[in-house]
Amino acid sequence: MRRPMKRPMKRYRVAALIQLMLVLCMTAGLSGCVTGGADREHLREEVVKLNPEAAGSETLTVLTNRIDLIENGVLQQYAERFEQEHPGVQVEFEGLTNYATDIMVRLSTRSMGDVLLLPTNLMAQDLPAYFEPLPEDMFKEMRFADYKSYNGSRYGIATGATTDGIVYNKRAFEQAGITEIPRTLDAFYQACEKLKRSGITPIYINYGAQWPMKLWGEDLVSFRTGDADYLNAMALQDAPWQMNNPWGESISIVRTLIDRGFVEEDLIANNWEKSKTDLAEGRAGMYLMGNWVISQVIDAGAAPEDIGFFPFPYDNNPDERYAPLVADWFIGVSKFSGSKPLAKAWVEYFVKSSGYVDDGGFLPVLRNASPELPQFQEFLSFSPIFVESEPPSDLFLEVAEQAGISFWSGDYIQELIAAEDLSEAFAQFNVRWMEARRTIPAD
Repeated sequence: MRRPMKRPMKRYRVAALIQLMLVLCMTAGLSGCVTGGADREHLREEVVKLNPEAAGSETLTVLTNRIDLIENGVLQQYAERFEQEHPGVQVEFEGLTNYATDIMVRLSTRSMGDVLLLPTNLMAQDLPAYFEPLPEDMFKEMRFADYKSYNGSRYGIATGATTDGIVYNKRAFEQAGITEIPRTLDAFYQACEKLKRSGITPIYINYGAQWPMKLWGEDLVSFRTGDADYLNAMALQDAPWQMNNPWGESISIVRTLIDRGFVEEDLIANNWEKSKTDLAEGRAGMYLMGNWVISQVIDAGAAPEDIGFFPFPYDNNPDERYAPLVADWFIGVSKFSGSKPLAKAWVEYFVKSSGYVDDGGFLPVLRNASPELPQFQEFLSFSPIFVESEPPSDLFLEVAEQAGISFWSGDYIQELIAAEDLSEAFAQFNVRWMEARRTIPAD
C-alpha cells in the first residue's frame, strides 16, 4: 500500500524555514550565509530553536543491510511511528546488498545518508572523520558501549546482541532419525550423514552469498578459544595461520562438510533467500548462524516450535563449549548529515523503542532486559560459556588493510575453502601478513 504524499505540507514548511533563515542571515550578516557545512548546521539548529516544527521539514535517509525488512514493510512501520512523533519528517531507507563492501565505497564519496551502520573494519581513529559523536546518556546500561569509541567520544551504538550456533529444523531431524542433539564434532558429522541419507541437505553454508563465510573464519576462530582478544593478538604474530591452530581447525571443518557432500549443491550461486525457505520447510537441516536468523526462518514459513538452536560442537570435548556474545551492527550518524539532531533521535528510537531487537530475533543490548527468543532457552540448556567480544584494535585493522585481507567480508574465507592445498594457502597468507607488519612503524 502506497503512503499518502506529503508534498504540500513539506513545501509550506520549507518556505517557512527559508524565511526564518533569511531573517537569521540578515541579523547575523550576509557573510554568514555562505560559510561551510558546520555553519549551515548551526544556522539550522538556531532555526529549530525559534520554530521546533521546522525540524520536521526534511527527509531522513537511512542506509541499511536489511533489504528484507524494507521489502516486507517492517522498517516502514518503524518509520511511520517515528514520523508521527516528528510531524512533517519523512524517513527513507536505502538497502545495500553487500553492505560490508558497499559502505566503504559510500564513505569514500561521502554518500552516506544521515544514519548508517558503521563499517566493521573501520579503524577507531578514523571514526571522527565520518561519524558524529552520540550523546553520553544514550549509552546508559548498554552493552558494548565503548566498542565504537575514540578519545572519549562514542560514535556507534549496538543494534542488538547475538550468539552463533546451529539453527536446525526439528522435523528434519526426526525424519532423519536423529534423536539426540550432537554434542561433539564427530556426532555432528554423523547427524549430517543421517540427514544426507534421508534426502535432506544437512547444512547450508551459503558459500555463494559470501558474507556467511565469516562464521567459519574469524567468528569461529575467535570464540572457540575462549579468548575474546584472539584476533587482536594476531597483529603481534608473523604467521598466525597454521593447520594445527584454531584457524586450521575451523577452516578444516567447513572443507570437510563440502568434501563429504553435506552442503548445498550449488555453492557458487547466492542462495541466501532460498536457504531460509529450505530450512523452514525441512528440505535443509541446519545453519551455523546467529540467533537473529531464527525469526527470518519463521517468516519464511516455519512453525516456531519446529526451529531449534544449540551451540556448535566444534571439537570432541563435550564438557566445555564456548559460544560468542557479540554485538550485531552498530548504528551511527553521518558527520556530513544536514539533519544531525533528528538523525540522533532516530538512532535512539531505532535501538530502544522501535521493536527491532525483538523483531530481528536479537538478544537485548540493554543489560537489564531479558531475551524474548524461546529458542535461546534451548541454547542455554547446554550450559555454554559465553565469550563477550572485544573491539578489533587499530593495529589489527591496520595490518589487515596492509595485507589486503578484508575481515568480516567472507571473501578471503572463500579463497581458503576453495584452495587446493590449505597449508599452502595459509603460507601465502602468512607472507602477506608478515610483510604488512613490517610496513607499520613500531610504537
